[in-house]
Amino acid sequence: MNEKKDFLRTIVEEDLKSGKCKEVVTRFPPEPNGFPHIGHAKSIALNFGIARDYNGHCNLRMDDTNPTTEDTKYVEALKDAVHWLGFEWEGSVRYTSDYFPQIYAYAIQLIKMGKAYVDSLTEEEIREYRGTVTQAGKRSKYAQRSIEENLDLFERMKRGEFKDGEHVLRAKIDMSAANMKMRDPLMYRIRHAEHFRAGNEWAVYPMYDFAHCLSDYIEGVSHSICTLEFENNRDIYDWVLETLELEPPRPYQHEFARLGMNYTVMSKRKLLELVEGKYVNGWDDPRLPTIAGYKRRGYTPESILTFCEQIGVAKANSMVDVSQLEFCIRDDLNTKVPRVMCVLDPIKVTIENYEGSEEIDASYYPHDVPKEGSRKLPFSREIYIERNDFMENPPKGYFRLTPEQPVRLKHAYIIACKEVVKDENGNVLEIKATYYPESKSGSDTSGIKVKSAIHWVSAAEAKEVEVRLYDRLYSAEAPEGIEDLNPDSLHIVSNALIEPAVITQKCDERFQFERQGYFYADPVDYSDEKPVFNKIVGLKDSWNKKSKKAEQAPKAPAKKEQIDGEVVPMTEAQEALYAKYTNTLGLNTEVANTLARDAQLSDFFEEALSAYNSPVNLANIITNDVARELKQMEVSALKFTAKEIASLVKLIDDATISSKIAKQVFEEMVKSGERPEQIVEDKGLVQISDPAQILPIIEEVIANNPDNVAKFKAGNNKLLGFFVGQVLKATGGKANPQVVNELVSNQLY
Repeated sequence: MNEKKDFLRTIVEEDLKSGKCKEVVTRFPPEPNGFPHIGHAKSIALNFGIARDYNGHCNLRMDDTNPTTEDTKYVEALKDAVHWLGFEWEGSVRYTSDYFPQIYAYAIQLIKMGKAYVDSLTEEEIREYRGTVTQAGKRSKYAQRSIEENLDLFERMKRGEFKDGEHVLRAKIDMSAANMKMRDPLMYRIRHAEHFRAGNEWAVYPMYDFAHCLSDYIEGVSHSICTLEFENNRDIYDWVLETLELEPPRPYQHEFARLGMNYTVMSKRKLLELVEGKYVNGWDDPRLPTIAGYKRRGYTPESILTFCEQIGVAKANSMVDVSQLEFCIRDDLNTKVPRVMCVLDPIKVTIENYEGSEEIDASYYPHDVPKEGSRKLPFSREIYIERNDFMENPPKGYFRLTPEQPVRLKHAYIIACKEVVKDENGNVLEIKATYYPESKSGSDTSGIKVKSAIHWVSAAEAKEVEVRLYDRLYSAEAPEGIEDLNPDSLHIVSNALIEPAVITQKCDERFQFERQGYFYADPVDYSDEKPVFNKIVGLKDSWNKKSKKAEQAPKAPAKKEQIDGEVVPMTEAQEALYAKYTNTLGLNTEVANTLARDAQLSDFFEEALSAYNSPVNLANIITNDVARELKQMEVSALKFTAKEIASLVKLIDDATISSKIAKQVFEEMVKSGERPEQIVEDKGLVQISDPAQILPIIEEVIANNPDNVAKFKAGNNKLLGFFVGQVLKATGGKANPQVVNELVSNQLY
């Protein structure tokens, strides 16, 4: 177990030590109404990981209390995700529906205790009676029903004698409670829909807040771990268990921050919209953040789990950069997968002074990777190289093939351009070249110096394959809907050429295509007749990225060749900075790597940190926004200082402005040089947290979207995110998201 414990593991250890629990029992309780995504992976790793670390066990339980949205295909996807990530649940899969008779019996018990009643108000009236965060609610007149009448009505509800929405069962708690979720919350509602497991046996279904705590109790769960949006629900969780006077041991709820990742949506509603609207090719589309999507794209379970470990377990929500996940898969595959050659945009090269053919013995792995394996590369007079590996009029720093500049063919010979063959429009059709017989890799005696090596394939033996180049699904850092979709998220190359060993020997299913990135044989569409490869992730560096940093980067030890895509080793000073940033300041490895390697950025970061101690948030804005500006100019030319960036981050941390508004403030700082506090004041950008200001906007949004209100009331609870998003949009992103979420919930439920 990792010695650096998160706060949840600290709680578990204290509970074991004090005797509060004798065995650690956790559970992963998803709703089977969609495919699990990367956020679920974090929950899976946490719940199963804690159970493993403390010799307990974890249950897999389907929270199947809404028959209108659930399906067995989602159950299977959830089971597959847990198995793929390497975990095993205790016993068989559990279902909340298994406990329907017991949960119903507990509801009867609460009615008999005078702690629950059947309410016949309309949903609009229930919402109106609930009150606001500043005004107490009032109890329904139906709360005065006798115990006998409530028992009779609830039994008839169960038998299906009433229409959907005609009655609900509510807990009788406190209509003036500060926590609005405690204002007589709903416990059961009528649903005339066939349940995928229970069939038509039930016409009433328990609400999450009632079913969840009781399911945990029935299963003997010791630690009910959920995300922060359920923090206010904890009072209901405790009230149900305490009011029923259930015998100990009883479960306790603990919350942690859910995963938020830029350029990504985690909302099941939005994911379902993408799938059903055919904006993607199913739940396992490699562009989606679903576990099935990552699996098909070629991500490994190890990379996902490493990512979950790196981002840690926090008490406050934050946004993780998707590049951190990309770093984890790149880092995992770097020492595992063979390097092979694939040409995506072929241009023919005829080596005029080469006769015959040969096979070159080429290792699959570079010298610094502790793996062995090689293949025979066919080499002949006619080969193909990448079109962009040849330029007639190259820019400065271009080290590949030109009319005046020779280049090495990876594992083979040095060639030089002799003639360029073009069509009538000036497009290059073929390059005629010569080779140097004494320049063969491993035994080069030619004395010719080159600065780069390029990949290639032999024309006669190369195999045609389809390559699917995936990019981020959304072009916006904080996507709101389909309007932010990236039109270039998928590019299909139907006639790429790959070296024959990849197809004939099938040495692995994941590869590094030299200088292109990491690729995976598509598990669905791949066939011997039409091999298909998915791009998992690109290489970290390319020649043009490195050239921009050439003046800043330290010189690497002299090498015989400079191969495109290799990462320059860190100096001792950079390694010391990297260790400080990751181990002491808690920065993620990608951000720490960026800062440590760039002297300007690290100096700027250190100055900002000395002004305000918020290392993670400072590092994120500096490596993203400030770094973008420093690509265009020197630090001395910036209109803002490191201390002013520290002030901007403090405004975010103090909840004076939102992260979204901070982007707007930063852009103004870039243009005008004004202090962030002055910009916020002048433009009226202070975050709105006053419910009195937000409520009218919420009411207007609800009034303008009657269709979605109706769908929400019919059971589509996922539309909550839609209403929150509309309110935030109406306020220009200035409304406090947490306040909006609570107020919208109170108005809709």
